[in-house]
Amino acid sequence: MKTIAFRVAVGLVIGLAAGLIYGWVLRPVKYVDTSPDTLREDFRADYVLMTAQAFGGDDDLESARVRLAALGPRPPLDLVVEAIEYAVARNFSQRDLDTLNRLAVALRASPGAGIDGP
Repeated sequence: MKTIAFRVAVGLVIGLAAGLIYGWVLRPVKYVDTSPDTLREDFRADYVLMTAQAFGGDDDLESARVRLAALGPRPPLDLVVEAIEYAVARNFSQRDLDTLNRLAVALRASPGAGIDGP
């Protein structure tokens, strides 16, 4: 009975060592730069929120448009509205909702509200 336990333990140690060598030495993960348009929905909402916070600090709508254009070809206003919907569904703070809403109002009121980018 002891030999079976010993063999299982040795097999686990060898398997773990082989897995670590394979993953760290032979085929390690290669990190590459990716664009913001590949973000998951939760990180996309955070990105839009950070853009809205930056807009709240400098009132530079064109910079906000450029930042939002990094999320893809959709109109910036649509991205902000989508982030607001996500934020409401996930119970973001009222302060965050107000920040997002302020950017949405500014985008809606701007002459280029229907333009797909900067």
